Amino acid sequence: MDSSPETEPGFALGTPEPPKATPYRVLARKYRPQHFSDLIGQEAMVRTLSNAFDTGRIAQAYLFTGVRGVGKTTTARILARALNYELPGEVDRPSIHLDRPGTHCQAIMEGRHVDVMEIDAASHTGIDDVRQITDGARYAPVSARYKVYIVDEVHMLSEKAWNAFLKTLEEPPAHVKFMFATTEIRKVPVTVLSRCQRFDLRRVEADVLVNHLAGICAKEGVGIEPDALGLIARAGEGSVRDSLSILDQAIAHGAGEVTSDNVRRMLGLADRARIIDLFEHVMKGDVAAAMAEFKSQYDDGADPEIVLGELAEFVHFVTRVKVAPAAADDVAFSETERTRGRDFAARLSHRVLARAWQMLMKGIEEVARSPKPLASADMVLVRIAYAADLPTPDEALRMLADGSGALSAGAAPRLPSGGSGGGGASAQVASAGGAPRLSSVARPEGAPVAMREQAAPAAQPHMVLASFAEVIKLVADKRDVRLKQQLEGDMHLVRCEDGRLDFRPTRTAPPTLAGDLQKKLTDWTGRRWVVTISSEEGEPTVRERLAAEQADRERGVLAHPSVQAVLAKFPGAEIIAVRPLDGGAEAEPAPLAPAAEDDADGNWEPVDPWDDDF
Repeated sequence: MDSSPETEPGFALGTPEPPKATPYRVLARKYRPQHFSDLIGQEAMVRTLSNAFDTGRIAQAYLFTGVRGVGKTTTARILARALNYELPGEVDRPSIHLDRPGTHCQAIMEGRHVDVMEIDAASHTGIDDVRQITDGARYAPVSARYKVYIVDEVHMLSEKAWNAFLKTLEEPPAHVKFMFATTEIRKVPVTVLSRCQRFDLRRVEADVLVNHLAGICAKEGVGIEPDALGLIARAGEGSVRDSLSILDQAIAHGAGEVTSDNVRRMLGLADRARIIDLFEHVMKGDVAAAMAEFKSQYDDGADPEIVLGELAEFVHFVTRVKVAPAAADDVAFSETERTRGRDFAARLSHRVLARAWQMLMKGIEEVARSPKPLASADMVLVRIAYAADLPTPDEALRMLADGSGALSAGAAPRLPSGGSGGGGASAQVASAGGAPRLSSVARPEGAPVAMREQAAPAAQPHMVLASFAEVIKLVADKRDVRLKQQLEGDMHLVRCEDGRLDFRPTRTAPPTLAGDLQKKLTDWTGRRWVVTISSEEGEPTVRERLAAEQADRERGVLAHPSVQAVLAKFPGAEIIAVRPLDGGAEAEPAPLAPAAEDDADGNWEPVDPWDDDF
């Protein structure tokens, strides 16, 4: 019996083949902007290009720079599309209004148009690659209006390749446009920058990213929690592509439902509410509770370095809220973070927050290098908790000056209290008026949390400076080294009395010396000072006077018979430095120790250079 393929088993005559499955496109490619109105967070650049196209002021070369994923290459493609936009019978000139797909639009946006060439400079870095571009630029486009070269990662080109590019880039043919994209603008030669119109693409703000991601989730039919949107936007760090990649991964991780807990687990982040609880324990000085909370987070899988990083991020957020309260309205943060951040900002001082930030930055480095990250992170939290109730350096100096005797209470180590295991003892430091500077860190169960109270500084009495020497001493006490050097070397004193100082500046004196000195003296003394420049001769500068006195001492020493005898005994010897026996305060410090000194009887004795009195 005849058999044919049509009648063999497994073949059905006329049965159509099953349709091929469409490959999945990641969100970053699926929602890639197609025209300028799709670009988010780059309004300044869009406005500039729109005005340039409307007025016909189209440049020959464009340079786009910015961090990864903000749309540099996408902007170059859209610009190439705008340059070659064409609708038969309707539009025959470059246009930035790309409402309808034109003749060349689809091919350009897909990167397959014959006249729009994309070159990866990371793999084509040599002079031969650039020579191909410059040779091809001489020929007219095949079908489009302009031949466009898009060079990505252009900072990777070699020095010889850049030199070969310069002439063509400066005077390209009328039918050629160049577009460069780079993340390392500092590596691009200045000669290239001067030949291009530069656009710096900004990081996209977190609230803009949140709205963008929410719109994409709505189009995809994906349910997502608002807190999860904020976590993804913060993790993206202003990069749209990074944020979309994280969102794609979160959708797959949650099987279509994106929750904040799933995003935290996926990114290895700690629970923000628990991070805030840890911050509260540390700022209260409750070491036992802080260590217990941290150990619990570690047992749940949190990385010690990431926990400290999250803690530092919250310290930064609280500091921003304290400086600029509007920062608490950032939708990238959850409602819990915003509410509790406002509360902490109202109760914690700038100095406490700054100290916590510095200790965390140092601690994160220690944990990253430590062979025992958990123990190192524990010690970091202990240091911060115990430092939370210590006075700042200026408070300690003020308490010592006041003689309040309360410094030891704040600086003493805590003792176990109520079985808390340490870190629960109270510590109060009194100011000059007797009011508590630090509130108690120990409290019974259910009592309100006690935070550091910000006391207004006590009024300082007016300081009286009756001489120029007292002015210099005040500047030295304030450790303003530059101003002290200027007072000693750049001022010929004419008159000095309390509240007024007249001087004649030297030629090397800075022009702002009088104004700077007046402002600082007013701030330091608590009363108004007037510092003016005079045309009178004035006294020699302090440095000139000290040099003259030193020269007089040296001449006197050289005339001494004993010195002359020593110099005669040791030919070639010389006097290195001379200092007065009374250790005068105005004497210039000797650079080296003298070999001998004169006692009260006129006898010379060797000097021990390691003597403390020397």
